[in-house]
Amino acid sequence: MRAAAYARYSSDNQREESIDAQLRAIWEYCQRNNIQLVKTYIDEARSATTDDRPGFQQMIKDSSLGLFDAIIVHKLDRFSRDRFDSAYYKRHLKKCGVRLISVLENLDDSPESIILESVLEGMAEYYSKNLSREVMKGMKETAYQCKHTGGIPPLGFDVGPDKRYVINEYEAEAVRLIFNMYADGHGYGAIIDALNSRGYKTKAGNPFGKNSIHDLLTNEKYIGVFVFNKAAKMYNGKRNSHRLKPDDEIIRIPGGCPAIISKDLWERVQARLKANKRAFGAYSAKIVYLLSGRIYCGKCGAAMVGNRAKMGRNKTEYAYYGCSTRKTKKTCDMKPINKAFIEEKVLDALYENLFADHVIDLATDMIYNHAASQSSEIPKQIAAIEKQLAAVEIEIKNIVNAIAAGMFHESMKEKMDELEASRSALRIRLEEAKLQQQTHSLTREQIRSFLARYRNIKEMPPEEQKKAIQVFVERVTVYDDRIDMDILTIPNNTSGEKKNKKTASRPTGGYGETNQESSSSPLGSSLDLLVEANRDPSSPNCQQPFKMLISIPIIGYRHR
Repeated sequence: MRAAAYARYSSDNQREESIDAQLRAIWEYCQRNNIQLVKTYIDEARSATTDDRPGFQQMIKDSSLGLFDAIIVHKLDRFSRDRFDSAYYKRHLKKCGVRLISVLENLDDSPESIILESVLEGMAEYYSKNLSREVMKGMKETAYQCKHTGGIPPLGFDVGPDKRYVINEYEAEAVRLIFNMYADGHGYGAIIDALNSRGYKTKAGNPFGKNSIHDLLTNEKYIGVFVFNKAAKMYNGKRNSHRLKPDDEIIRIPGGCPAIISKDLWERVQARLKANKRAFGAYSAKIVYLLSGRIYCGKCGAAMVGNRAKMGRNKTEYAYYGCSTRKTKKTCDMKPINKAFIEEKVLDALYENLFADHVIDLATDMIYNHAASQSSEIPKQIAAIEKQLAAVEIEIKNIVNAIAAGMFHESMKEKMDELEASRSALRIRLEEAKLQQQTHSLTREQIRSFLARYRNIKEMPPEEQKKAIQVFVERVTVYDDRIDMDILTIPNNTSGEKKNKKTASRPTGGYGETNQESSSSPLGSSLDLLVEANRDPSSPNCQQPFKMLISIPIIGYRHR
């Protein structure tokens, strides 16, 4: 097997040696498992809460070229600490035939490991967000003291020894020029030309652009108001100065820094900005399509994509999923399906088969038992490493005692160097094994708590619902007469045939209507067949634990 190594350390842990430790562990893993390491990708001082990482993106790009069969990381949180990004990119790797392997988390391709992996990723995301919250708490305390909170200070300011802002007179002249020209009616182009002709640059040393001019014109620090936590974060973790947080979250302290322009000039500029403001389409409300990347056409196999259209006499707008082949190549006649209808059915299926009270305890036990089975060999590995380490320590001690007694030969130094290198390697392996044991030593309460987070999945914000679907739904296939859902779930064989009939298949007599009599469905109850298959392992329909196909018949008008 050919593999690529990926190592990363984040900005909250600025240690270059952690890269070396990760790569050393990956190399030793490859040696033990007869894997050929062909590529190495590294991101330094990059957070895993965003996919904006050069090394990571190059690795994802190269994965489609057939250069390697697997990507090996030290821990899963090196790959990503955002569950949506993790699910998205792992799906991309799977399409390219590339596996993701963790040195410390011993996970295979079984359905049980898929859910265990989602638990570990959820914990990594929780750790990252909790750390971010603690960092923000400290930065707010600094901001209340009107001290610089990090990054590059605004043009016109420098940071003094006491971490407070002081005016940089040369840059302040450029700031005053920008405000005065804009207040006098000049456009961004004329202002940029005037700045360039005088040799002014941005704080980063670059030529001015329209965005840098706009950001400067809206910075309240120039009238002496210390402002912190103003810009909202985007989905990729970056801040967007055009999207502001609510006023109650923004820290504003008048007189917190020296003023560069007068309040009268500031108000003239703000009045002109307000008058020139346009309502761009980019700021209109966007619809979150929960099933993006998971929903496919049953006729041609192509992906179905979210869209909106106005229909009927009253031109009412509807959101729906439509076959991409039908839209682009006109070679498929699959009808679109109403967005709200199919998303509701998927969320219902997830709730009833994984997060509801009658299955959550069974799911917890099965994941816990699987994690325990994965870690059963780790204590033996630890004991073996400790035994080897003890033997090396004895050899080192013997050489030291011999040298102390006056016995020295050049070969002793070479032997000592070998033993020191062996001791270092064994210590690293021992720490890795202990970390691996800790990783798989999840308590039942930790696992149950993770699953219980989705107990109210039907009431969650769309972004959170989409993350859950990316983790727990493998595929949704739409046919003319039914919807098939491949979901990760718990076979509920012990709770009675009647209950299973109720939770599996919900025949519909039109959009939004549910017929409780399963006998009225021409397809019958798919879960009845599944339950019988699970009871009889010889059945060709026998499903693996944690995986289930749920089929929902469609009758009547589909896309309204």
